[in-house]
Amino acid sequence: MAAVTDAGEAHGYRPSATMPFAAEFRRQASRRRTQLALGFMVLLPLIILIAFQFDSGGDDDNGRNEFASLVELATSGGLNFTLFSIFVSASFLLVVVVALFCGDTVASEASWGSLRYLLAIPVPRARLLTVKLVVALAYSGLALILLAGTALLAGTLRYGWSPLRSTVAAELEPTEGLLRLLAVLGYLAVVLLVVAGLAFLLSVITDAALGAVGGAVLLWILSSILDQITALGALRDFLPTHFSTAWLGLLSTPVQTDDVVRGCISAISYATLFWGLAFWRFTRKDITS
Repeated sequence: MAAVTDAGEAHGYRPSATMPFAAEFRRQASRRRTQLALGFMVLLPLIILIAFQFDSGGDDDNGRNEFASLVELATSGGLNFTLFSIFVSASFLLVVVVALFCGDTVASEASWGSLRYLLAIPVPRARLLTVKLVVALAYSGLALILLAGTALLAGTLRYGWSPLRSTVAAELEPTEGLLRLLAVLGYLAVVLLVVAGLAFLLSVITDAALGAVGGAVLLWILSSILDQITALGALRDFLPTHFSTAWLGLLSTPVQTDDVVRGCISAISYATLFWGLAFWRFTRKDITS
């Protein structure tokens, strides 16, 4: 029989040694949804690149001049192709991917009936949530890097290493353009923390992973719709999606950072609130599955 300490714990038991990050990271890497999501991040820029090769130039006839101009910019260099890939992915695809990683992580354990066994090892509840959140954020960040990295590599090989151009800025030298793109990726990562926080909270509340993922995406879409209603006035500033496109200011000349700062403050505040509620709820709920 194992020795028991005065605190009632088994001899040698260390809460900090349970459920290591590396083990959870490898475990999530073996899941099909992780492989498919990351694989699609690599595949999407290649699909866009192939689609550009079949461009018939008929966009003007269909009244899509604005999109045609974006496509023209995208094919003018690897940096511009990367910017285009980020532009078409930021408003929905990346939201879904982040919601998938963060919304599925706890709810899936509950739906499989394995959550209570993890806690019986015993893994402290706060540590279990912390490890799962960090791993989910790590995969979310990896997805963003894979999307941008693949687009940059494929775009540069196909269109060359050219200055960064956009509809809101003068031409930027490749080195400065790359730094601007890194800043855009950093800001998007911060904004997506709101999605991560909301999906993680819903994952703790419900046992249905699909409900947590879908709920986070639907609430993000609802916030985006409300943000388009100008009659709401200053109330729109408090919506989590109000500053989601402020990254465009990082491409302007000179750089516009006012909305970027406000967006970071808003995103971090919402994410902290959602994560705090998730930890508060999980440490107090009865685990029956």
